Amino acid sequence: MKKITFFTIALMFLLAGCTKDLVSVDYGEINPAIFPKTAADIESMVNAAYYPLRGSWFDGIFSTSERGVMMISDCTTEILTGWYDEKLEATQHSYTPDVAGITYFYDSFYNKISRMTLTIDLIQESSVSEELKKKAIAEIRCARGLLAYTLFDLYGPIVIAPLEVLKNPLQEQPLARMPYDDMVNFIEADLLAAAEDLPYPAEADYGRFNKALAKMLLIRLNLHEKRWDKVVQLANDIIGYNYYHLDDDYVGMWGLDGAKKSPEVIWAIPCDYEGTSQNQWQLMVLPGVYAPKGGWGTIQSSWWFYDTFESLDKRKTMLITQFTDVNGVTYNRANPGSYLNYGPLPLKINEDAARTTSYSTVDIIMYRYADVLLSKAEALANGSGTPSQESIDLINQVRHRAGIGDVKLADYSSLNAFNDMLLTERSHEFWCENGQYRADLIRHDKFVSRCLEVRHSSYTAKYKEVFPFSRGKISEGKGKFIQNPFYN
Repeated sequence: MKKITFFTIALMFLLAGCTKDLVSVDYGEINPAIFPKTAADIESMVNAAYYPLRGSWFDGIFSTSERGVMMISDCTTEILTGWYDEKLEATQHSYTPDVAGITYFYDSFYNKISRMTLTIDLIQESSVSEELKKKAIAEIRCARGLLAYTLFDLYGPIVIAPLEVLKNPLQEQPLARMPYDDMVNFIEADLLAAAEDLPYPAEADYGRFNKALAKMLLIRLNLHEKRWDKVVQLANDIIGYNYYHLDDDYVGMWGLDGAKKSPEVIWAIPCDYEGTSQNQWQLMVLPGVYAPKGGWGTIQSSWWFYDTFESLDKRKTMLITQFTDVNGVTYNRANPGSYLNYGPLPLKINEDAARTTSYSTVDIIMYRYADVLLSKAEALANGSGTPSQESIDLINQVRHRAGIGDVKLADYSSLNAFNDMLLTERSHEFWCENGQYRADLIRHDKFVSRCLEVRHSSYTAKYKEVFPFSRGKISEGKGKFIQNPFYN
């Protein structure tokens, strides 16, 4: 299968001009009467919609760095520990509207939603075939739904500029954030439409969107809203494709070619040394003295998190608890130096010691079939109000692959006990992937209590479950854009 090829930055500039809040087409540069007209034009516009969803420190929201959702989200939990800049603010829950590394995601990416809206309109008005339009719009609506959900999960409802406003960029019109229910409905509508017209998993190219991904994103949205019956139905749909199953080799999924070969990966972002999409996680995790090739050592896990794993659990394999450096000095929990003093190194992926740049060719795994199984287990138990043997069996499928024994219904017969166990399983399964565990803690009202337990932070509070917007964006809203509570 072929990798996704991202369209050039040049087209992104051609597609967008801006006046403060809004991004619109510069009709002096692109004449809708003549562009898009060919299949190649449409493909270029679709590829441009993938562009902000890649891994890139400069302009990719899924960067494996402090400018990516995963690192900052996991830093708000017990999974990652930061000791300086926005990583420390996330770890302590001490973020404010003045922490640029926290407000960055909205400031840098909300206008990409407007860009996608305009692109959809351009394609709809084009003269290409209806079949080509349908396929292209499905991919862009999936991209828009994914980006809108990601920002909604971090900040709550955001500004979604209507098409008629975007088409009149010279008329200044400050906009309010969407009402909560409208925001949920907007994301759901995009993903439902995408799921209808995207290809089945067996027909999709590697790195491109498919029906299963759109439904996986709908699972995340419905978990967020605790609409348990919808989660079960969506999970059954993906299971019913008979395409995915758990990979026997958990660690191997993060090998140099692991994601490409895995029967479990629903969507991964292809990466290469050239940085078309960048994976720089080794650079973030490995200290400079690490042999044979180190990095910047910007992050650690926590010993609290490590101690929650069972001794034989394969999922902790790449939490590095000991290493010998380039000078022959061995660091471990008893002799941590400044490298393991907070916790093990959360490497997760193959260290790619032969890499020729700071980047790696290990693809960024975003969603996996294990999430379908654990989400269904959670929805079955919470929807009925009590755990069942079916929900326990789903969890045990995932545990078997991890090399550990079954959990028993008799030990988790209360919903609270079941949910606590499930949260632990989710943290063990999905650490340092797409940052979704933060939302898992919030959904079960454990976000604040876990920070108190692990970090003993005096900054954490219920309102920290959503991030603040920057003061600049509030000011630009001229009274219509309202900050999240208690951040003023």
